[in-house]
Amino acid sequence: MRTPAGYRHPAYAESLREFGTPRRLGGCGGSVLVRAIPGTDRLDALGPYPLFACDDWPRLADDLAALGAELASVTVVADPFGGWSIDDLDRAFPDLRRPFKEHSVVELGPDPLRRVSAHHQRRAARGLRHATVELVGEPPTLLSDWLYLYERLIARHSITGIAAFSPAAFETQLRVPGIVAFRATSAGETLGASLWYVDGAVAYWHLSAFSERAYKVGASFALMASALEHFAATDVRWLALGAGAGLTTSPTDGLAQFKAGWATGSRTAHLCGRVLDRATYDELTARRPPAIAHYFPAYRAVPTDTLSAR
Repeated sequence: MRTPAGYRHPAYAESLREFGTPRRLGGCGGSVLVRAIPGTDRLDALGPYPLFACDDWPRLADDLAALGAELASVTVVADPFGGWSIDDLDRAFPDLRRPFKEHSVVELGPDPLRRVSAHHQRRAARGLRHATVELVGEPPTLLSDWLYLYERLIARHSITGIAAFSPAAFETQLRVPGIVAFRATSAGETLGASLWYVDGAVAYWHLSAFSERAYKVGASFALMASALEHFAATDVRWLALGAGAGLTTSPTDGLAQFKAGWATGSRTAHLCGRVLDRATYDELTARRPPAIAHYFPAYRAVPTDTLSAR
């Protein structure tokens, strides 16, 4: 069994403690976040954002069953590179298992930029003329610059909730085993940075953030091209780039288009849910106004009347 790293490592779940108490699942080696259900004295759990990863997927079903009625439900997005079977997911999550998003992936090989779209190759070449990309030898030293850049990202895209990540979360994440960080600079100024987690043969693109000038000179393309070339020279064979922003991905979404230009294919991320205490789940759901169809858990869904008013 591989040594835990990246999203599988308990330290990553610990970085999200503000959103729930980390609970290690002893059989499968994954973690969930146990949180209070607003307006009640009950609890439920969700997988760490953005992906739930574990060591032994066939043992996940027994781990969740062992939680019994302590929690109302558990919800996760399964790591597309997790090595699970559909049967593993269906046994662990009998109440919900459906395709959620298509994640862009890169299968690395010699000359990794050769299969990148012509548009992205041009933008990368331009970006590298304006910025120098370096591998950060000690990722924790990036914290100050990273917090400044990520504050700009939050403001630019109005990011809220767990994806906003606090300074304390980043201080921990920059120390999680498997972290790899790149920085783009120009004339001594940090234009942007990207964070990755390497776990075995897969490198997961965690986050990137940029200054306003970085967007003008194409630093995001320079950073990604440099990451492809760096990982292609290591034992990493796949890059997991994730999907577009939001609950659904639009073909016109800029982030999704950026990722697709580097990708050699895609993998499906499945949204999975399990009701652990049916009586409590049904009671809480019955108290709620009509919710978004198929939302899980239903008692946490945004009412449809609220959506229509926006």
